[in-house]
Amino acid sequence: MSVKIEDKLFLDRFRVDEESHLRLVDGSVCMEKCVDQPCLYICPAQVYKLEKDRISIGYEGCLECGSCRIGCPHFNIGWRFPKGGYGVRHKFG
Repeated sequence: MSVKIEDKLFLDRFRVDEESHLRLVDGSVCMEKCVDQPCLYICPAQVYKLEKDRISIGYEGCLECGSCRIGCPHFNIGWRFPKGGYGVRHKFG
C-alpha cells in the first residue's frame, strides 16, 4: 500500500500566530531578478504562490523545514522560527 505525501501532511497540526514568520525582503527582486522562482516549487507545503504580479506567502501551512531560504538564489526570504508555542506539530505513526 503506497501512501501519498498529502496523506502524511494531513497528520500535521498547526497553531498559527497572527504574525508571519516568513517574509520577502524585497518583492520586486522576485518578479524582476529571479527568473526561475524556485520558492514556488521547492517548498513541500506549497506555501509560496504566484498571484498575478507578486508572490504570496501562506505561512499558516509552513512545515518549518527551511527549504525556501536555502533555495532562494537571492537570499530574499526572511525566515525565522515562529514564536514559542506556535507553528507546526508533527504527528508520527
